[in-house]
Amino acid sequence: MGISIWQILLVVGVVILLFGAGRVPRLMGDMAKGIKSFKQGMKDDVDVDSSGERLEARERVKPAEDKDRAANS
Repeated sequence: MGISIWQILLVVGVVILLFGAGRVPRLMGDMAKGIKSFKQGMKDDVDVDSSGERLEARERVKPAEDKDRAANS
């Protein structure tokens, strides 16, 4: 029992009635911009350290426990 074409058309019709035909493409465009921005942010999440090795974001930030141990030594 899947979704039929009539159910999809009904949902699309209700969305167009609620938001208007001009606003739906603008909403989809804004959603696409958000997805592109997210993907770009994920791509920029890799850095290179001074020795030329790649560092992931989780390797750049040291946990507080490591900082406390270094301060106590």
